[in-house]
Amino acid sequence: MSSDIVMLHVRFAPDGSVAEISERPAPNSAQAWFDWVSLSAPDAYQGLSGGRGVFRITRDKLEELRAGIAANNAAA
Repeated sequence: MSSDIVMLHVRFAPDGSVAEISERPAPNSAQAWFDWVSLSAPDAYQGLSGGRGVFRITRDKLEELRAGIAANNAAA
């Protein structure tokens, strides 16, 4: 188990949609990845100024989120 903290950086467009988010799996849009992480780790998010924000999660949680969205995509 790794307790290393990973920061996922988010940048929003002026209309509130997600323009960019780090650690995004290639087949997913930035908005879809943000929505998935938001629903799975809502307490990990911190809004910042300038249309930005960060999620602070463990590396293990990040791998769990990637596996979960991949399984969700496969089921769809």
